[in-house]
Amino acid sequence: MAKVLCVLYDDPVDGYPPQYARDDIPTLEKYPDGQSMPSPSTVDFTPGELLGCVSGELGLRKFLEDAGHELVVTSDKDGEGSAFERELVDSDVVISQPFWPAYLTAERIASAPNLKLAITAGIGSDHVDLQAAMDAGITVAEVTYCNSISVAEHVAMSILVLVRNFVPSHQIVLDGGWNIADAVSRSYDLEGMQVGTVAAGRIGLGVLRRLAPFDVGLHYMDRYRLPAEVEAELNLTHHETVESLVEVCDVVTINCPLHPETEHLFDAEMIGKMKRGAYLINTARGKICDRDAVASALESGHLAGYAGDVWFPQPAPADHPWRAMPHNGMTPHISGSSLSAQARYAAGTREILECWMGERPIRDEYLIVEGGNLAGTGAHSYSAGNATSGSEEAARFSG
Repeated sequence: MAKVLCVLYDDPVDGYPPQYARDDIPTLEKYPDGQSMPSPSTVDFTPGELLGCVSGELGLRKFLEDAGHELVVTSDKDGEGSAFERELVDSDVVISQPFWPAYLTAERIASAPNLKLAITAGIGSDHVDLQAAMDAGITVAEVTYCNSISVAEHVAMSILVLVRNFVPSHQIVLDGGWNIADAVSRSYDLEGMQVGTVAAGRIGLGVLRRLAPFDVGLHYMDRYRLPAEVEAELNLTHHETVESLVEVCDVVTINCPLHPETEHLFDAEMIGKMKRGAYLINTARGKICDRDAVASALESGHLAGYAGDVWFPQPAPADHPWRAMPHNGMTPHISGSSLSAQARYAAGTREILECWMGERPIRDEYLIVEGGNLAGTGAHSYSAGNATSGSEEAARFSG
């Protein structure tokens, strides 16, 4: 019997939904690059249900308990004495989401001698100290591609929200006003702007494809260059360095993983290289940007806007400066947790569990760490080391 500890975000304020806005969600056959969808033996949920919260349980309880395993689900994840820390000490498997990350630090890994598998229900496993996981022989896996397009859609929306000054304009309506001059004094057309992505993997390339019809100039920087036919199809300009990209772009979107090489990549110096009046969108990880440098650039006017849904730590403390800085389009970490995406990452989590419990290989594209080394997608996307330091600040959140 295995003990599975699952850390999920809280239920809706008004309770678990008795019904949903739509009766169903589209059925997808495969991902854009041909990768197959998650393929567990079956699922015990209806696609389109809220699965990522405590009551949703990722649809796992029946499956695990019918097989004789123990499932513990909690949202209490931060600080000494949290349910996560109490239950972790004898857990075999930990499941967490990027949106409500259970920070699996070296200290916590050391407290859990039975821990063998850490699953990210979503994509992005930087909330795990990957170096400590390698040293302890823990397998780390995530549901690669499950919500990449969800995030790419959010990026495209965020760019338009900033450039067209949507949030303040909507607030005018809510306030009963009709202040057209106030609304349009910061509103521009995206058409003709230069837009660049830092990283052009599944999410970054998805963003480029979605922005091509807007008649913008498209740029990318990635350590793996895209095929020549893709560059020609989208009329892309490749940059060898982030600095080269940000110097010419009106809009920059960050779509790279967080690891020691990208931590605080967008500090005051990098932001200072951006064009005055540029927009910065970050749906990757909050720690890729220097918190105070972003707020300062917005206040000085060097940046015209900053949007995204990633913070560090998560949840963000109530006094986090990104909550109150001007010209922001911030949301809680929702870009990859749409009801559509939840059906995929819940199914993928079950697929990983079925493979691990059945002693079958986990898909290579799901692997981040295995056998003491970066593996699969992890070997392609991450570097060894730890990006969890400072996560204890999440315990300060009280809102």
